Amino acid sequence: MTSSRQPVTPKGSEPGYSESSSAIARTAGYEPLATALEAVEARLAECADNPFPMLAESAGHLLAAGGKRIRPALTLISADAYRENCTEAVEAAVAVEFVHLGSLHHDDVIDEAETRRGVPTVNARWSNTVAVLSGDFLLARASQIAAMLGAEVAHILATTIARLAEGELAELQQLHDTSTEIPQYYDAITGKTAVLMGCACKLGALVAGAPARSVQAAEEFGTELGLVFQIVDDVLDLVGDERFTGKKHGIDLVEGVYTLPTLLALQADDGRLEKCLADRPGEEAVDAAIEMIVERGGVAGAVDIAARHLARCDVLLDGFPPGYPREALSTLSRYVLSRVTDD
Repeated sequence: MTSSRQPVTPKGSEPGYSESSSAIARTAGYEPLATALEAVEARLAECADNPFPMLAESAGHLLAAGGKRIRPALTLISADAYRENCTEAVEAAVAVEFVHLGSLHHDDVIDEAETRRGVPTVNARWSNTVAVLSGDFLLARASQIAAMLGAEVAHILATTIARLAEGELAELQQLHDTSTEIPQYYDAITGKTAVLMGCACKLGALVAGAPARSVQAAEEFGTELGLVFQIVDDVLDLVGDERFTGKKHGIDLVEGVYTLPTLLALQADDGRLEKCLADRPGEEAVDAAIEMIVERGGVAGAVDIAARHLARCDVLLDGFPPGYPREALSTLSRYVLSRVTDD
């Protein structure tokens, strides 16, 4: 990662890139994933349908807009490591993705977001009420599917949904607080992002019949990968190429969300960055704040820390049986970090 502020084009966002089942399968280098994700897409569409037209349309809105489907991919590959063509893994992957989609509906209300995945958000197109209710519907669908897979799966998913709420609340409590400590940042991102990826891997291994120790290793791997994923997203918020990220630089700073690059920069600050943040910079002052964060090593330091979490992923992958699925998980985890490196 270069230390000067150069816009970073996230890999997987180049012109011509398509966020589709085949795209994530190619990224992972694992051909069977494409077929399994097609089955997931079909089930997502089926389960998001509803006799009430407004609910069916709003619940399926972001679903139709696409997405990388990295969480279902993690579930499917983790299952394949222990049992090929595991039909229960498709159902588990659908449940995980519905939790993700439902949380996005709610997040967009909290953030007053107007666009996501290149389309208007549910709250922008309909209303906050519709976004909340359709998000609730998707979470309920996830719970129904999990219950059909057994009490243990339902318990794991319910615990994960609770952790998502805790993570979001932890972040809200830290808004505009330059005294936020890095462990507090980790509490927030573990809850709001990493635990769902951990859940995705855990459920895949569990429904495929993996031994308990392997199920735990799968969860730990997914959680570590979730930390990499969120740290990378936080870096891209500051220095990602706006043409490909689809949003302006520094949205987190404007909203008072001080992520790892900012917290690291504050540790090396001479007071100017803290003063800039204390003044609650609008969009016009964000570029100056980002320059200071980069100059103080915040971005480079965050990328280094993400790389350490990736190294931990490599260790945890040793808990998976050797084979193509393990190689695919390794490839996918390296792709997540590669979005902000020169590799």
